[in-house]
Amino acid sequence: MRQGTQRGIRMLTLVFVLLPLAACAGGGSGAGGVLASWNESASRDAIVSFVERTTSPGSADFVPEAERIAVFDNDGTLWAEQPAYFQLMYAVDRVQKLADENPEWRTAEPFASAIKGDLRGVAASGEEGLVELVMASHAGLTTAEFDDAVDAWLDTARHPRTGRRYDEMTYAPMVELLGYLRANGFKTFIVSGGGIDMIRRFSERAYGIPPEQVVGSTIKAVYKQTPDGPVIERLPEIDFIDDKAGKPVAIQRFIGRRPIAAFGNSDGDLQMLQWTAAGEGASLCVLIRHTDAEREWAYDRDSHIGRLDEALDQAGERGWVVVDMAGDWATVFGEAGSR
Repeated sequence: MRQGTQRGIRMLTLVFVLLPLAACAGGGSGAGGVLASWNESASRDAIVSFVERTTSPGSADFVPEAERIAVFDNDGTLWAEQPAYFQLMYAVDRVQKLADENPEWRTAEPFASAIKGDLRGVAASGEEGLVELVMASHAGLTTAEFDDAVDAWLDTARHPRTGRRYDEMTYAPMVELLGYLRANGFKTFIVSGGGIDMIRRFSERAYGIPPEQVVGSTIKAVYKQTPDGPVIERLPEIDFIDDKAGKPVAIQRFIGRRPIAAFGNSDGDLQMLQWTAAGEGASLCVLIRHTDAEREWAYDRDSHIGRLDEALDQAGERGWVVVDMAGDWATVFGEAGSR
C-alpha cells in the first residue's frame, strides 16, 4: 500500500511539474502560449521550430548560446514607417521649430516644404535635399543636446493617423518575438538604416534592446573641451549609411559574428538576409510583409517607403519566411493601438 502511495505521489509530481513546462514550451497561440499575439500559421511555426532546433542540446542544428545572434531592421520591421520614416518626421518637426531662427529656410527647399508640413514637397527634393534636411535638424548639437531634443519630441509628437506617440507605434508581435528569442539565449540587435543615436533613445524601453546593441547610420562627430567640460559635437556630415550592402559591413564591424537569424521588411534588408543565410549551419531569414490596410498599411513592390520587391522574389526562391501581417498577426500595435 505504501509502495503504491509513493508511486501515486511520483505520478502526481510528474503531472504538476511537466504539464506546466509543456504548456510554456508548447506551440499554441492564446494566453500563455509561445508568441501569443501571432495567429497559428506556417510562418509562426517556422520561427518556433527554428528556435527549438537551434537551442535543444543534441539537435543536429544546435547552436551554442554565444553564437545565437539575431538582427532586426527597425523601420517597417519593429515599428511602422508610414506615411514617412519617423526620423524624417522628427527632422520636419525640428525644422519647423527652428524656422524663426533661420528665415532663409522659408524660401529654400526642402526647408520651405518642411515648414509647411508638405511631405511630398520634401520628398521631391531627392536624396540630396533629404540629407540636407536631416543634417540641419540632427547636427550642430552636442550628443547630450541631441538626446534631450529627441526625448522631448518622443514625449510630445503624435502620429498623424493613430494619434499615438511614435515610440508606441511598435509592433506587438515583434516585441513579443524579441522577448521569446532572448528567453532562449539569443542576443538581439537592431541593424537599421535609421540614425543610431535616435534609435538608442528608445530601443531599451520599447524593445528591451540596450543602446550598445543598436547599429545604425551615423554622422560625424568631434570631441571638444569646453568651459563646462568635455562634449561630443555632432557635425553636418554623413559618416556611414547602414543600409543595403552597408548592413553586412556594419554587422561585421560592430557585432563581429554572423547572425543566424535576420528579420527585415524591404529591399534595403536584402543583403543582411543574404549574409545571414550564407553562414554555416542553420539560419532563419524572415521578411515582414505589409498586407494589412485595415490595421496598418498595405504596400510592397511599388511603395516609396519600405519597397519590398527583389527581396520578396528571393524569399520565394530561397525558402525564406514571409510573414503576412494581415493573416499571421492577431494584433498589430497591441490592444492600446487597435483600430
